[in-house]
Amino acid sequence: MNNLDSLKQKLDAGYNWPMEYLFKFIVPARMDSIARVEALFQEHATVYRKESRNGKYISISASQTMQSSNEVIHVYKKAMHIENILAL
Repeated sequence: MNNLDSLKQKLDAGYNWPMEYLFKFIVPARMDSIARVEALFQEHATVYRKESRNGKYISISASQTMQSSNEVIHVYKKAMHIENILAL
């Protein structure tokens, strides 16, 4: 079983859908990386950025209403295509 299957099981067991879900990612502090992560979310999502102490990385947190665990997994699958991304 891969990590996304395990996450889906945990989401289905522990959450009532729809709900507000908080995503957290870390990417290199390059505008293309930041833009690609922010593009994962809808217009009405609340997105926060925080620069690392040395300025090399950006932490991006996004809160968005998700209808199901499948929607959450879909975002993580799209994020996997972003170079050097770390999902928390």
